[in-house]
Formats: sequence, C-alpha cells, structure tokens
Amino acid sequence: MTTSGRTVGFNFFEQPALPCPQVSEAQAERIVAEHYGLQARAKWLGSNQDCNFTIHDANDDIVGVLKIANPAFNATELAAQDAAAELIAEAEPALRIAVPLPNVNGEKCTVLEGLLDRTAYVRLLRFLPGGTLYESGYLPQAAVVGLGELSGRVSRALAGFEHPGLDRALQWDLRYGADVVAQLISYVGDEARRARIEEVTAAAWSRIRPLAGQLPCQATHLDLTDANVVVTREGGGAVRPDGVIDFGDLSRSWAVSELAITVSSVLGHPGTGPPSILPGVRAFHAIRPLSAAEAEVLWPMLVLRTAVLIVSGAQQAALDPDNPYVTEQTAGEIRMFEQATSVPIDVMTTLIKVDLGLDDGHADLVADALLIDGLDPAAVVTLDLSSQADVFDTAFVPGAWLRADCEDEFARAAVTDGAELVVTRFGEPRLTRAQPLSQDSPEVVATGIGLWPASTRNAVAPWDCEVVERSNDSVTIRGGEYELTLAGVTPNPASGDQLRAGDPLAEISPGRWAELSVRPAGTQPAPRFVSAELSRGWLALCRDPRPLLGLPALPDDRAAADLLARRDARFARVQEHYYDRPPQIERGWRHFLMSTAGRSYLDMINNVTVLGHSHPRVAETATRQLRRLNTNSRFNYEAVVEYSERLAALLPDPLDTVFLVNSGSEASDLAIRLAIAATGRRDIVAVREAYHGWTYATDAVSTSIADNPNALTTRPDWVHTVESPNSFRGKFRGAEAWRYAPEAVAQIEQLIADGRAPAGFIAEPVYGNAGGMALPDGYLEQVYAAVRAGGGLAIADEVQVSYGRLGRWFWGFQQQNVIPDIVSVAKSTGNGSPLGAVITSREIADKFSSQGYFFSSTGGSPLSCAIGITVLDVLRDEGLQENADRVGGHLKARLQALQDKHPIIGTVHGIGLYLGVEMVRDRDTLEPAVAETTAICNRMLELGVVIQPTGDHQNILKTKPPLCIDTESADFYVDTLDRVLTEGF
Repeated sequence: MTTSGRTVGFNFFEQPALPCPQVSEAQAERIVAEHYGLQARAKWLGSNQDCNFTIHDANDDIVGVLKIANPAFNATELAAQDAAAELIAEAEPALRIAVPLPNVNGEKCTVLEGLLDRTAYVRLLRFLPGGTLYESGYLPQAAVVGLGELSGRVSRALAGFEHPGLDRALQWDLRYGADVVAQLISYVGDEARRARIEEVTAAAWSRIRPLAGQLPCQATHLDLTDANVVVTREGGGAVRPDGVIDFGDLSRSWAVSELAITVSSVLGHPGTGPPSILPGVRAFHAIRPLSAAEAEVLWPMLVLRTAVLIVSGAQQAALDPDNPYVTEQTAGEIRMFEQATSVPIDVMTTLIKVDLGLDDGHADLVADALLIDGLDPAAVVTLDLSSQADVFDTAFVPGAWLRADCEDEFARAAVTDGAELVVTRFGEPRLTRAQPLSQDSPEVVATGIGLWPASTRNAVAPWDCEVVERSNDSVTIRGGEYELTLAGVTPNPASGDQLRAGDPLAEISPGRWAELSVRPAGTQPAPRFVSAELSRGWLALCRDPRPLLGLPALPDDRAAADLLARRDARFARVQEHYYDRPPQIERGWRHFLMSTAGRSYLDMINNVTVLGHSHPRVAETATRQLRRLNTNSRFNYEAVVEYSERLAALLPDPLDTVFLVNSGSEASDLAIRLAIAATGRRDIVAVREAYHGWTYATDAVSTSIADNPNALTTRPDWVHTVESPNSFRGKFRGAEAWRYAPEAVAQIEQLIADGRAPAGFIAEPVYGNAGGMALPDGYLEQVYAAVRAGGGLAIADEVQVSYGRLGRWFWGFQQQNVIPDIVSVAKSTGNGSPLGAVITSREIADKFSSQGYFFSSTGGSPLSCAIGITVLDVLRDEGLQENADRVGGHLKARLQALQDKHPIIGTVHGIGLYLGVEMVRDRDTLEPAVAETTAICNRMLELGVVIQPTGDHQNILKTKPPLCIDTESADFYVDTLDRVLTEGF
C-alpha cells in the first residue's frame, strides 16, 4: 500500500534515509540555558532518528529531555505530537505523559536557525522517572497486562483526535510495511535471512491486504513499545507500565497496529514466546475491543512489524554506524523476528481469536464411508494417556510413562483383552510425552490420533477425494473441505489419484502405530504434538478424526468450569493454595509432579512425601491392608504393636512409649498436653517466629506471623516466648548467636522464681520457619537443662526435620546432642498419609491417665501402621538418609556458589535436604526481599520447578524435596534459579 501524492508531513518513500542530527552535549547545554533559562548539564540519550539529551540540574536530578527533531520533520507534525500528548494526559490522568515544557517565551517548540543545515525544532519534554520497560529483563504477566492496558488507553484517548500533522507516510506505519521491506531489504547482508524476511513479509501481507478495508484508522502513537513505555517501580522490583514518551511516530494509521507494535516488543525479552503476548492482547481488548477483522490481522501485523524492524535497523546501521543506540537494539529485534516467525501465522491468529472468544468453532466431521473397512465401533478401545489415566495406575511397572515403549505395551494389552482397534485421544496432553527436568514447556498435546489394529485392516477413502501426496509409508488425500493424512501405513499401490468414497486407500498393519490426522483443506499440517500453550491455536486448525471411525468426537474438557472457581465455591478460602494461577496437579512420581497440561515439575517443597510421590511399596501396602482390615487402635492387631516397636527402637532411652495420631498438629498438641499432665502445671515456653500447628494448643505456642499475623499479640497467658534464635537476622548474629541460650535460660529461671515454673519447652531442633537454620551450638542443651531444673519437660517438634532429612542425623535433636523428654513427629511418617506420633517415656505416658483415656480414630489404624512400617523399611532399603546427606551437601554447595554471583541471596540455611535460600534486598541491612521471592517462585514454576516462600517474612525459598531426589535434579533446581536471577523475574 504505497502512499500516493504528497503528504503534509514526512514521507519515507520520498526521503528514506534519516541519519540522526549531530548535536553535541555542549550545544545542548547552551540551548537550555538560552531558551529555557536552565544552567544544566546535558547527557546524550540514544535515538534512531532524533537527537535527544537528558538535562540535569546541579544535584544531577533530571529536569527534562531535550529533543532536537530530525530536520526532515516539520512544525505541523511536531504540533500534532504535542497536542496528542496533552490530550492523552487529560483523558487518562492515571498515565504519565511526556508533555512539552514551555521555553522562556512560553512556547512549546523552539525554532533555531544555524544549529543544523536546516531549521531545527527543539522541545524540552517532561521527564518521567522510573526507566523504560526495555530495561527490564524477563517480563512477568502483570507487566505484559500493564503494557496492553496502557496501549488500550492511549488508543481510546486518540480515537477522535484529528490534526493535519497526522498526514505522514512513515516507515513504521504498517500500512506501508511490505513496501518498506521491499525498499530496504538490500541492507540485510545475510542472504538466508534476507530470503526469510521476504518470505514472511509476503505471507503476512497476504493476510492483511484482503481485510485492509475493514480496519478502522485513527491517530496512533505507533511506537508504544518497551523502549517508549516508562514504568513505576514498586516494592520488590515489580514494574507497572504507566508512562508514555516519544510521540515522534504519531500518525494516522490502522488502530489495531497500535496493539501489534506494542505487544511485538514483548518478544524481545528473555523467557518469552508467541503466547506471551496474550495477556497484553486481552488487556487491550478489555479497554478498546478488537473487531473480528482486527483480531484476524493482529498477528500478521506483528510479524510484519518485526520484519520492518530488521530491515530498518540494517539501514540505520549503514547510515549511522557509530550510533550505539542502533546497534544495541539489534539483538532484541532479531529475537523478536525469530519468535514471531517460530509459529505459523494461522496458528497464532486462531489462538488470539480463541483467547478473545472471537472464534466461531466448527462442526464435527461426517464420513460417507468409515475409514476402516468393516470396523465394529463397539470393538474399538480408546486409550487414555492423560495424567489422570487409570492405565498408569495398573501399568506393568511403576512410572511406566517414562518408558519409551509404554504406549505399545498398553495397546498390546488392550488387543489381548479383545479390542479390534486401539485409538488414542485427539487434543489430549499425553503424560507419556512429559519431559522431566525441562525448563521448556513440552510438546505433549496430540493433534491427531494413533491407530493400533489387532490384525491387518484396510483403510478406505471416507469421501470422494484426490490423492495429493503418497510415499512409502503415508498418504494424504483431499476431499471436499478437508485433507487427511495416514502415516505409518502401506498406501494402496493400485489406487489412482482420484478416489470414490469406499475405495481402497492403504493397509494398516498390526503391532505398530499408524497416525491419522485431519485438517481443513489448505491448512498447514500440524506437528504430531504441540505445546499446551499453543494447542488451542493448532487444534482449532485440526479436526478430531474419531467420526471417521464411527466414534463420537470427544468433548473439549477445556470448556469445563474453572477448577479454582469450583474450589472457591465450596472449599473454605482460608485454606490456601500455592500460586495465584496454579497448574492442576493430578499425579506425582518420586520427586516430580505432573499437571493435566502434561507438564512435569520438579518438586522442591514436599517434605511430606519423604520417600517420593506414589511410592509403589506404600501403594501396595495400602491396597493390601485395605483389603484385609482397617479400624481403630482399640482392637487387637499386630501392625500397631510392630509400628510402635519400630518407632521406639529408633529413639534413645528413655523414649520407649508411643502414641499414634493423625497429623503433626495433633502430635504436638498431644505433646503439650502430656507435659501439662505429667507436671501438673500449665505454662509453656516456646520460641518466637516458630510454627507448630493449627490446633488450639499448637496455635497458642506458634508465633510465626506468616501463619498468623496476630501471633505475638494473641498468645494466651500460659504461653511464654523466648527470642527467636536466628543467627542470620536476629538479635544476635554470627559469632554472637551463643547469647540466645543464656538469655532464654534467664527468662525460664525468672518464670520459676515467679512461681510459674513451666510444664515444658517446645522447639524445633532445627529452625524450620527460618528455612532450616541450625540452632546455635549448645542452645537446646542449656535451655533443656534450665526447664528440667524447674521440673519441666523438653519437647522436640520433629514434625518437619526428622526421618533422615538432615542426612547426618535421623532426628533433629541429635544435631544438638540432646535427648528430649517428648518427641512429636508426623509428615514423613506416612509419606503423605495422615499419620503422626508422640514418643515419650513410660513414666510420662502413664501420667496422662489423669486426663482420662486417649484415642485417635485413625491414628494407629491398621492402614496407618502398615504404611508407617513400610515408610521405615523403604528409608532403610533405599538408603534415603544417606542420599539426603550426599545430595543435600552437593545442593547446598551449589546454592552457596550462587550466593557469590547474585547479591539477592543473603545466605543459604540448613543441613542435608532441609535447606532455605534467604533472599534480601541489601546484605548489610538484610531487608527481606519479600515480593521478589514470590516473583522468583512464580518464574520458577514457569520453568518447571515447584518452590514456595517460607519464614516470617516469606523471603526464604523453602527447599525440602523428597529424599529420593538425585544430583541431576538438584542441579536442575540450581541452574533454573540461576537463570531466573540472571534474566529477571
């Protein structure tokens, strides 16, 4: 769409070369002094075609941006830019706009002769602090949403703006994009890239041109990219796009090009791909709705924009080779182009339309003849390979989906059971395709179906059709509106190129998979598998082939009610879930979690499943026991005795008597009640910033403000707290941490002197709420002695830290070289089953009879005890405590090495696989990096790692994976964290 006739403003096709004006910083300083009354320092600021300077006052604060316009632009164009800026500032007060500041004569534009070889137009623009979005690395979804909203607000504000200065023909105006590429392509030196640019430009323009007449035009900023959007930096480094600078490309153009140009810049940032633009598109659409035609051309325009950037950058580099601003942009622009061309235009266009609810859907296939001759649809078995499939629960080996041949084995088993044909599911994210330890979203969603016949079957043409491609093992036909491809078959050599419905097409052999895919005629064939993020685009361009086999099309599960909405409707919301937008996790295996989208996540926080998820021996034990008996511990059966014996044998004398309960909260609650009953006292001493549970008693002694913001002000009078023995950020740090114990002892002794000798002291032997921090040496030894001197008891809360997690020690109290009077344990005991225990001496246990009898309905049940015994067996047989020591030592060393590279890591706490990575904003002040830690966790999830914040400040990465984790997975965790801290979050 080349411009015809003259324009009021600049016309690229008449003057395609725009070298940047050459003005020195000294000249800029004289201009602001003479014309703006400012004695200031000028600093050159990069630009493609204008000459810009930041103007600094005596305190080095920036007071404005001096812009010397390229002499190719005239006063009318600049007046339009200033008017548009002021209009947006008035219409959208929430946005910060770089409006012009008046000179000493009250004028917005200063006209100078002699500065350049032509009249120079100079303006001093309002400076917007905060920096541009371009300076950010990785863009979280909130930033992309903010960018889309800003673009939508600007577009809405400019919708009715008219001005003669809008009449321009700029190289950035996508109406002329194809012509710009054609004119500048010779500047691209790389022949292969030049050919690729020409190819994608033609493809993009072929989709835009037919709809050009349906696209509304208006005033557009035309350069609302990350480089011209200024942000407000909020707590934790989060950025909120809210400022607009540089109206130099203001022009009348297609309204939708504003959005295309805006979201194209997202692709220049690390960690983004084509689907990354969708939150920005949705945000724009919510403010300034897109028409169906605009949605149709949005992605082709984005592709065209990246091609224009490449050729324009090549031209500018040739014209102005010493301009660093031009060369700095090149890598990002190339990345944008590569990302924009990594997915077929039709796929992203369809994905955008589906995402905005602008896709009309399609009807199911109809066959004139069933594809497989003589097939009985009732004898067809559909193989479910999703993460929720029962087939994996009854598979020939645990973790079967990791085996390359498991789909073959499942098909053979179905045929053995009588199936004539086994088929897979269209549009299903296959667990068998999930990739452990991958930072990339895997290609798991099937765009066709697999066919596994029990015997040789003949495939026939389902419609009148023509053969468009035939090879040794595949055939493609086109009939009516559709194309069909059969692969992994033997095409019928006797068939010609024109077939009638029912004519022989190919032979499908038994004992191997054939692949069937169907798509609208003329559509690009889809890969066999695509990523979940792109699947809605690809699947809309494919068809479920099941109706060709006489089977009903499967329903689209993605249309089901949102699971989180259903959860919120019936499940009390105070019961939190991880992440704002969590994946749906329906399966686990060892130290991995699998989502319904076919993504495998490394689980770095599950200290409940100590053996790993879905351990086969635990599952077998549970199944066997449930088939036999499950009741309560008041019946006489062997498992409760054996488990109690096994637990007691793991502890030193005199800890020989066991209570069995359901959970850690119940275990620690019972431990407190035991101390009260045994001593006849009611006061308990607890450590601050600790968490012990949710029952009345355990909540009373929990003082973590992360779990209860009112923890310190709502303690009952029988709870007394001592200083948190935090050697990193507490009252006494480093070498001074020994002071915590004497201070705590003094408080206990004062309680005794006041006649309120405590019944007990409760603490985790390793400080879990601080991220697994070891207590100061000798701390428990001194505090236990003080409590016992007053007749009280020492309670070790081992709920999180026990069962070999520390590597060197099975119990946490062993690290402190003490023996408690009462031990509470849970989490690891049942590997995810509700099982906890309290172990104490016979003397203390017998004194509890003063409270009546004790009973826990499922604590000590045959099922719980059988599982508990199996957990102990597996810990021993698989050497998991030794693994925690070996892998944990390696993991901590690697995390400590990251600490040298990334200042945000304040320290690495912990021992074995009970670790915590504490994030700080400043290593001197130790200001907690709270928002940053949450953002890091969200970014880690995108890259395949489940990790969560912990601690009172929620600034510690809780690193407590199942004990079966291996060194490769530990390295993956550290490498992913390194990437996040390097690229941004």
